[in-house]
Amino acid sequence: MRVIDADSGDMLGVMSVEDGVKAARAKGVDLVEVSPNAKPPVCKLLDYGKFKYETQKKKNEAKKSQKVVKLKEIKLRPNVDKHDLDFKKKAIEKFLKNGDKVKVTMRFRGREMLHTNLGLDLLKAVAEEYSEIGKIDHHPKLENRQMIMVLSPVSGK
Repeated sequence: MRVIDADSGDMLGVMSVEDGVKAARAKGVDLVEVSPNAKPPVCKLLDYGKFKYETQKKKNEAKKSQKVVKLKEIKLRPNVDKHDLDFKKKAIEKFLKNGDKVKVTMRFRGREMLHTNLGLDLLKAVAEEYSEIGKIDHHPKLENRQMIMVLSPVSGK
């Protein structure tokens, strides 16, 4: 195995496992395998507790910096009133500006199934209105008695 000194970063050379363990004990540190898939495997002389703590700290930092995207749902009907539609549109706008995806569901009941084109037109109008802050992930698609469209925020906003 190839042994590297953690303090200076110098390569101590290729040696057997016993020699590596002796070198680690002489310095009062542990022999840690860093790259097991390399030929020969690479090991470092370092304090294992400190190494484990630092890797956990890096993982936590990476976790803090990532953004979790949630999927919010708005339910509509084809014969929705103007005020109700405006209220729902404000919610869609708020969700998109917060960086969340929005699933817009158009529900059809009874004879409304004969006029699915009205629901499609309404969904397209909603998507057109928010084309600057959101883009269509999944185009409107009829599944059983509901039509579903997913909007996602435009990157960089």
